[in-house]
Amino acid sequence: MPETAPNTTAAPAPAATLAPAKIEVRGLSKRFGTNRVLEGLDLDVPAGRSLVVIGGSGTGKSVLIKSILGIVKPDAGSIRVDGTELVGAPRRTLDEARKKFGMLFQGAALFDSLPVWENVAFGLLARRLVDRRTARERAIATLAKVGLGPEAADLYPAELSGGMQKRVGLARAIAAEPEILFFDEPTTGLDPIMADVINELVRRLVRELGATALSITHDMASVRKIADRVAMLYGGKIIWEGPVERLDDSGNPFVDQFVHGRAEGPIRVGIQRIG
Repeated sequence: MPETAPNTTAAPAPAATLAPAKIEVRGLSKRFGTNRVLEGLDLDVPAGRSLVVIGGSGTGKSVLIKSILGIVKPDAGSIRVDGTELVGAPRRTLDEARKKFGMLFQGAALFDSLPVWENVAFGLLARRLVDRRTARERAIATLAKVGLGPEAADLYPAELSGGMQKRVGLARAIAAEPEILFFDEPTTGLDPIMADVINELVRRLVRELGATALSITHDMASVRKIADRVAMLYGGKIIWEGPVERLDDSGNPFVDQFVHGRAEGPIRVGIQRIG
């Protein structure tokens, strides 16, 4: 279990400076056996803004996103999207909320058996929003937004580089023009140049859609590129939240250690001796 951090949460910004919350999380808790991952977590994601949650591996970032998506069932707490409670909500309510979501999974998570255009249009086809011809046309148009030409449409994921797979995953996430976008470690496994390309695409597409974005990452280059606001998760709670411009001047020793990658500090990392 991670060490519990002191109450070092930044004071909330004045209400006039922030948009209303698109996603409101209150008291979110989740255990897996004896492992307490989230403990009374509170978080607001302002409408039309990009918020990035940072934290080390195993701190619960993915569990947070999966709880909002409904993939993981919280033990306690509240998750509201546009004021609608999702925790314990009936299937129909959850399905309506999910229509607002687009997700870029870590590793892209493409369907190997489907060509690129069907991967991109998967949500449109599954919900029968368009016919196959229209779906293909929209997929090709969406691929263009992430810098891929129509020749990519009939390729299969195995024929794509890691960077191209990320672009296809991003195209799938935005194909239905969602109100809320989720990004799970968007640059994992990419070289620095391709990672910057993906970060630029994420930033531009979020702005073009006017979407609300919630991302999780430990890549500080991504944070600085795509975030409007940043929250740090440690000890099962958000211990600091503020504008990205305050990252280097947070006044929080946990944030300072993490952002600058220092071995010494309040975050203790266990090291096993070999031999």
